[in-house]
Amino acid sequence: MHWVGYVAVGIFLLAYILVIAEEKIHLRKSKPVLLAAGLIWALIGLAYSSQAIPHAVEAAIRHNFLEYAELFFFLLVAMTYISTLLERGVFDALRDWLVSKNFTYRSLFWITGTLAFFISPVADNLTTALIMCAVVMAVGQEQPGFISLACINIVVGANAGGAFSPFGDITTLMVWQKGILSFWQFFDLFIPSLINFVVPAAIMTFALPAGKPSASDNDTSALKHGGITILVLFLLTIVTAVSFHNFLHIPPVFGMMTGLAYLKFYGFYLRTRDHFIAEHTPMPTGDHENYSFDIFENIAKAEWDTLFFFYGVIMAVGGLGFIGYLSLVSGFMYGELGATTANILVGLLSAVVDNIPVMFAVLTMNPLMSETQWLLVTLTAGVGGSLLSIGSAAGVALMGQARGHYTFFSHLKWTPVIAVGYFCSIYVHFLING
Repeated sequence: MHWVGYVAVGIFLLAYILVIAEEKIHLRKSKPVLLAAGLIWALIGLAYSSQAIPHAVEAAIRHNFLEYAELFFFLLVAMTYISTLLERGVFDALRDWLVSKNFTYRSLFWITGTLAFFISPVADNLTTALIMCAVVMAVGQEQPGFISLACINIVVGANAGGAFSPFGDITTLMVWQKGILSFWQFFDLFIPSLINFVVPAAIMTFALPAGKPSASDNDTSALKHGGITILVLFLLTIVTAVSFHNFLHIPPVFGMMTGLAYLKFYGFYLRTRDHFIAEHTPMPTGDHENYSFDIFENIAKAEWDTLFFFYGVIMAVGGLGFIGYLSLVSGFMYGELGATTANILVGLLSAVVDNIPVMFAVLTMNPLMSETQWLLVTLTAGVGGSLLSIGSAAGVALMGQARGHYTFFSHLKWTPVIAVGYFCSIYVHFLING
């Protein structure tokens, strides 16, 4: 009830309004939350210093910052691997192979959606959606309606696929790193996630255009040397992280950092090889740049705006939790409404507000729930963002990539169908895991 609390809430709401309006005002989403986090904790520090108990604030900040640091380095390694795979042409090769096969519109609809569902548990749902959207844009130029439906399907598939894997979404990663669910427990959500994807896709199939796109005359892009090896190293890195956590009881981020060493050593081999080729192959001077692999260039290509956004969100929400607001919200949602209703509402809220602050708030509240309910909130927070195009990073990115074809309102038209899949997945979850 202190004025600091009210001002802190106002700062957070104002910052989040700017985040939601990112596409309109072109202000990167990390900027307002970074400032909000600093101001909120400065106000808390001011209030506690006036009461001569500043060390409580310091301890709370260190606790929240440690949580962010683990998430930061985990994501940095994953993003570095993804950018390296992009640089080696692995995803381009997949895209060009799909384009060259001359599938029908219906086949492409299901292939791109299914690939989005199965790639996003390993890669992040944003990268997965962008790759599949590139396929759709390449083959669907003659049918704008197909592009719109396929993009909706990709967003739903990528978000659903990310919900049953600790690596598939930031929210699942947060739950795993917190130690609430074990690695293998997430896979109990496979069938509910599959239902969440298949039900809307099956209904949307009836609206697809008939026929097939014109044959593509594009040459298949060359897969650069080492692309498949780096993909294997990425999978080995995931195995290392899981093994560190399950067998050695070491935080998984240490396994990911060990996996970064795999990539760095292999990058040294590629760089040495490239220099040898450049020295012994006659070519124009400018072409020598094509034979220079630099791992730090791939690290630099990580989504830094996203990483700083996570910092701002975790620290700002942590500040509100320190003040006591999350306890009040937890008491109302999980005490009065009940866990099931609260967790379903978390998913619906994720369609409007980014699921990361929502899930971090739930983890900070730490309500007393069964494993079934923790699985439920993991599911709903992951797939709830599919209800609106602005509800997930995949949807926002595709609105930019398929501008004019996939829009907020073209997605909104199919929101009732996606909602059917959402509630069906919840029903199936209780049927299987309840």
